[in-house]
Amino acid sequence: MYKRHVPEPIPEENTEVWSCTNNDCNGWMRTGFTFSGEPSCPLCDSSMSQEIRMLPVLNAAGSSFPGTRS
Repeated sequence: MYKRHVPEPIPEENTEVWSCTNNDCNGWMRTGFTFSGEPSCPLCDSSMSQEIRMLPVLNAAGSSFPGTRS
């Protein structure tokens, strides 16, 4: 009858991020999306520290991942 479509896995990679140092806040941002050398948290205004997280790969504007339609 109907074939269940299995989505392709989203590629992930280790990514440098800034993470909020306040234990009550979950704020973080990718290093490439900051406007200053040492940003403050946009949610609580605390200091941030660098760490690495496994995140989905962001493709460059105008390009697509192999096997996907534009």
